[in-house]
Amino acid sequence: MTGLPGIVITGASGRMGQMLLRVVLASDEVRLVGAVVRAGHPWVGRDVGHCLGGAPVGVAATDDALEAFAQAQAVIDFTTPAATVEFAALAAQARAVHVIGTTGLEPGHLAKIAAAARHAVIVRAGNMSLGVNLLVQLTKKVARALDADWDVEIVEAHHNRKIDAPSGTALMLGSAAAEGRGVALEDVREGARDGITGARTRGAIGFSAIRGGDIVGEHDVLFAGEGERIILRHVATDRTVFARGALKAALWGQEHGPGEYDMMDVLGLAD
Repeated sequence: MTGLPGIVITGASGRMGQMLLRVVLASDEVRLVGAVVRAGHPWVGRDVGHCLGGAPVGVAATDDALEAFAQAQAVIDFTTPAATVEFAALAAQARAVHVIGTTGLEPGHLAKIAAAARHAVIVRAGNMSLGVNLLVQLTKKVARALDADWDVEIVEAHHNRKIDAPSGTALMLGSAAAEGRGVALEDVREGARDGITGARTRGAIGFSAIRGGDIVGEHDVLFAGEGERIILRHVATDRTVFARGALKAALWGQEHGPGEYDMMDVLGLAD
């Protein structure tokens, strides 16, 4: 049992963090060695099993990420951009695989993550599910086959507590469509529309975001042409698909050298 890779979950008290804890605790391929929460959180010092409403598991929640990471072979991180940048440096210091599912990362954050990847494995993806990553590949192929007369719109829906829009997955899909067309997303991206916007720009890749209820994640890639439409769709109904993907990435990273990777690499789908 002690020979299994040790996993630390950051943001452990959040909805995704609790899901990750349960998946890791149920796995026979890894062991939980740490659960990081924010400073002063009521979980600090308490057994994670009790925090989850069950039996003790022998791991206490902590707000000391550096101490937790020192015991880990991998860190799974679905938190906030500022926290993720800090965790990236600490995980690199510990030479632990850092699996990042955090969204809303900006260029400055990404530059710091890239610097950390010189010293450790980082697997970063806007979505960890197999289905979504297959959708990304399909989007790229369809976009490559269609010219700019086909309008592309990414429509995504999430729960009412998601703080960023468009979602990281939506941006992955937009980037795939842009890559298929041989253009940069930042040059053709068109955000949410309101008021008198004028006609749609030819070749633009648009984004629409819906927030409501407890929607786990729904993504449509719409290719709209004259007289016909193609719609590629993925619906997630359970967050465990993301947790299982993150765990797969943490295991995959044990066999690879420092660098920044994504789920296409993990799943063997990279071009």
